[in-house]
Amino acid sequence: METLETREYPIRINRIAKSRIESVDFSKIPFGKVFSDHMFYADYVNGKWTNATIEPYGNISFAPSISGLHYGQLIFEGMKAYKNEAGDTLLFRPLMNYDRMVKSAKRMAMPAVPKEIFKEGLQELLRLDNDWIPPRPGASLYIRPFMFATDEYVGIRPSENYRFMIFTCPVGPYYDRPVKVKVAEKYVRAFEGGTGQAKTAGNYAATLMPVIEAKEQGFDQILWLDGCHFEEVHEIGTMNVFFVIDGTVVTPSTEKGTILEGVTRDSVIKIFEHKGVPVEVRPLKIAEVVEAHEKGLLHDAFGAGTAATIAHISEIGYKGKHMILPDVKDRPISNMVKEELINIKRGRTADPFDWIYTVPA
Repeated sequence: METLETREYPIRINRIAKSRIESVDFSKIPFGKVFSDHMFYADYVNGKWTNATIEPYGNISFAPSISGLHYGQLIFEGMKAYKNEAGDTLLFRPLMNYDRMVKSAKRMAMPAVPKEIFKEGLQELLRLDNDWIPPRPGASLYIRPFMFATDEYVGIRPSENYRFMIFTCPVGPYYDRPVKVKVAEKYVRAFEGGTGQAKTAGNYAATLMPVIEAKEQGFDQILWLDGCHFEEVHEIGTMNVFFVIDGTVVTPSTEKGTILEGVTRDSVIKIFEHKGVPVEVRPLKIAEVVEAHEKGLLHDAFGAGTAATIAHISEIGYKGKHMILPDVKDRPISNMVKEELINIKRGRTADPFDWIYTVPA
């Protein structure tokens, strides 16, 4: 056991005796099923953050009565690490993920993780498991920070104790082909005043059964609408959504608190603005999308998220109508922003936005 001294939160490090990396075939990496050697955690106890530790990845033990299991106080983030040609470890806008996690914690009545614990724990974890970052194109190291309530108490109130953790896993592409989405007509993901803008577990649990039904109908995901009138477009289950209507990129605004403020979403908007591509962030009704398709003006639709990066949408199903979109090769706008994002993330091109953080060696 060794200790990394930081300004306020020393990190104890228990290294794995023998790495498992030799057993991994990096040419065939399923998404989210292969995990790196180590994990990080810190505990919130008696009003203070303590016990910052890195140890070998493995099972964790807790009481069956912890409130996180029963009342849903669980938030998380999704990030990725990359290697540039020089072998440096790169992170894409990590502090935006941190800021969003703080917002999620506030909405879920949880304490904010101190920035030093988030940053130092993540950096040291990446230093230890640096070799787990896949070098091949299309692959990366997915990073999952998360926090859950740990009070041993069966009662409805905010927990007084929490655990924050980070683990990583090498991944390939989340979607290996364009996706087909079904527009929600029955189920609801979020509504005003709810938790739609928080990255909390319950938001995703509520979507699982509807997605199963959508897949039985030949679709991959659901395009969610507002929970009151089923009129306004929100987001897709795994990503924010963009449409190219008559040469203008349109994406729903997040001001009502029903849509996740995606890091990739924000980056895509800024790239379009930087490149001079017309982009509108505003309320968008599904009727406008349908009308654009009927008039031949729906030139493109795609999702944007950390896991998916840019995912082309090939088909939108709505009220028995199948809206087929142009071939991927005929989509200059989404192809441009996908390439631009990948090149910035991997350090292949200039970063005019100062988004890339290089992990100190």
